[in-house]
Amino acid sequence: MAELGDSPLPSTPAARSPLFRAEQFVWLTARVLEQRLFAYRFLNGSPEAVEAALDAYRNEDGGYGHALEPDLRGPVSQPLHTAHALDVLDAVGRCGGQRVERVCRYLTSVSNADGALPAVHPGQRGYPTAPFVPVVDDPPSDLLATGPVVGLLHRNEVWHAWLFRATDYCWHAVESLEKSHPYEVEAAVTFLDSAPDRPRAEAAADRLGRLVREQRLAVLDPDRLDAFAVASGYAPGEHHFPHDFARSPDSLARAWFTDDEMARSLDHLAAEQREDGGWPVRWRQWAPAPTLEARPLVTIEALRTLRAHGRFVG
Repeated sequence: MAELGDSPLPSTPAARSPLFRAEQFVWLTARVLEQRLFAYRFLNGSPEAVEAALDAYRNEDGGYGHALEPDLRGPVSQPLHTAHALDVLDAVGRCGGQRVERVCRYLTSVSNADGALPAVHPGQRGYPTAPFVPVVDDPPSDLLATGPVVGLLHRNEVWHAWLFRATDYCWHAVESLEKSHPYEVEAAVTFLDSAPDRPRAEAAADRLGRLVREQRLAVLDPDRLDAFAVASGYAPGEHHFPHDFARSPDSLARAWFTDDEMARSLDHLAAEQREDGGWPVRWRQWAPAPTLEARPLVTIEALRTLRAHGRFVG
């Protein structure tokens, strides 16, 4: 058994271990980007290889497109694609420099007057798009799109004029949340985990955790799924668990859950690995290609979460 630590694993996973099965699944189904990201995280792959694969999705405007986020097809840059790209760059320690300067210029160009990002820019119209992602002419500001981007940039100590307005938007949006849903809360957590004002972030996270428990947004007992309603508009069975909010022990969201609740959540996550070695897509599936491309992403994220919490999956 190989323990997943904080750095890529130095050797090939043991035969038939959960990690070995996941590796076979990735080689069988994943895009080049996810193959190289898996190799970096777990097999001592190089960050340069990940960057080279990510470059295929980059556009001249500094943003990213080409279905990097599988539910948005087509070549045009989108905030959600670009947030995904920043997450990849953060994972390999390359979220900085001129590349990210260009990203910030793109984000400035598509942000609304309040500095926030829309989930989908209207340039997406005419390309295949998941039915649960509306394309409108005047898209509203969206914490789900803005929070992760701002959080990742702060985490990497990136400073840009756009960030000041976008950060103010995130603070207002997070501190104003009343009725929410799991993906919005996850975006808020990504922001709060790296926001520069730590006392303010801790206070906001404490309030948000109470909201999550009061509104039963996290399944606290995976053996009693029927006792926890799925959020409105989500797919049947699209539940969220403590590990979805607290993806590492260092997250502010970890304090929302007891040790027993987190242990049950991680047990459930580990048990979700399918016979083919991959983890399932829980959100609504609308076309074969997006689902096929999303499963390696979900699989890498599951392993990443289990590793962060010190679980043995090798």
